[in-house]
Amino acid sequence: MERVFLLSPAHCGGKRAAMVLAESARFPLAVSLRADGAPLGEVFSFVSGIYFRGKLAYARGFACPPPGTDGVLVITPTRGLRPAEERISSARLREFATVDIHELDARYRNPLSRDAFALADACGPLCEVVLLGSIATSKYIAVLHEAFGGRLRCPSAFVGLGDKRRGGMLLRAVHEHRELDYMAIAPQRP
Repeated sequence: MERVFLLSPAHCGGKRAAMVLAESARFPLAVSLRADGAPLGEVFSFVSGIYFRGKLAYARGFACPPPGTDGVLVITPTRGLRPAEERISSARLREFATVDIHELDARYRNPLSRDAFALADACGPLCEVVLLGSIATSKYIAVLHEAFGGRLRCPSAFVGLGDKRRGGMLLRAVHEHRELDYMAIAPQRP
């Protein structure tokens, strides 16, 4: 089965984002971010911690995209869906921190909607799209369900778990080479 993963974003305005953006920071990720950029997935993994690390490792391990399509895409606050390997600059991370993700904020919604519909067309009707993120709020579902309809899925084991437990569960699944079961996500409206 063809399958693409969408990873919910990291909070870009917190303490760990400030650490990686600090001009005095000398660790490799911070230096790369200031110089020629760093992969979006790695930056969000640092900023977010175990939950994003788990999502990224799991998606990389189990993505099976159609030819010509990225299998691991990250929802961003201002730039829609971006490949996890795309390099971002410190200026881009600062830009991400300027928008609080909400399904009614056009700065977030419009680029995400544009990219989701383009991905739906590129993937075709048989490809599943798995959201690795919160399904309890409409900030992702309201936009993504419009583009993917019944193809939008999430791990059924996510229901009732907090972020840290989800991250640990995803890392264990990767370690055990065990793909989780998925369920359809019901549509939500803002």
